[in-house]
Amino acid sequence: MANAASGMAVHDDCKLKFMELKAKRTYRFIVYKIEDKQVIVEKLGEPTQGYEDFAASLPADECRYAVYDFEYLTEGNVPKSRIFFIGWSPDASRVRSKMIYASSKDRFKRELDGIQIELQATDPTEMDLDVFKSRAN
Repeated sequence: MANAASGMAVHDDCKLKFMELKAKRTYRFIVYKIEDKQVIVEKLGEPTQGYEDFAASLPADECRYAVYDFEYLTEGNVPKSRIFFIGWSPDASRVRSKMIYASSKDRFKRELDGIQIELQATDPTEMDLDVFKSRAN
């Protein structure tokens, strides 16, 4: 189904892979991109991969959406995890691309039932591990 605001469709695989991440912890992260007026899965991160692998999978000059399963310990040493949605829109990306990603973000995010925390980032410092830790608690 296309988004009326941007004409963007969401490939079924996007929701399917997200459900696998959420329910089965099959992936550590998922990177999505818009291609041919549709949001598709670009990259899946294995459960053994960490934050560095995730950050490295985001292009420096192109927008992306991403989901990251952030695992951490609470102050009482209780293991927890939070599912982050990241709107990646680097300053170096094209203005048209930024507009398309921005206008499609809310509708796409609604398709992924179970997002707990949202981040919008234009450079890596806006989504480093400290940001994840401070937002997760």
